[in-house]
Amino acid sequence: MPDLWIPGSAAPSIDEFVERVHRQIERFAGETPGGEAQVEIELLDGSLLPLESILPEPGYGFVTLRPHSRRKEEIVIPVGAILRLRLGPPEEHPPFGFSKLGGGD
Repeated sequence: MPDLWIPGSAAPSIDEFVERVHRQIERFAGETPGGEAQVEIELLDGSLLPLESILPEPGYGFVTLRPHSRRKEEIVIPVGAILRLRLGPPEEHPPFGFSKLGGGD
């Protein structure tokens, strides 16, 4: 089983891990209408972050997350802090604004 890491053998490459995550996201996005995917990452501490990107830097067991946010930020975490990645179709948000419900004048 080549995809199984066995303790005591060479550790899997962080670059390869991130490359495989990117391929998984691309595959999923290709199967959704519009060709896009929403990616969320859940960390062991219960944090749930909508992801803009994941980078293999700085390495040595760590990756850099760029969450979707109004302010630019990067979070460097150990790969072991990742509980799961969730891939889904992009959420559709209702248009902003106010509309009078009811229709009576």
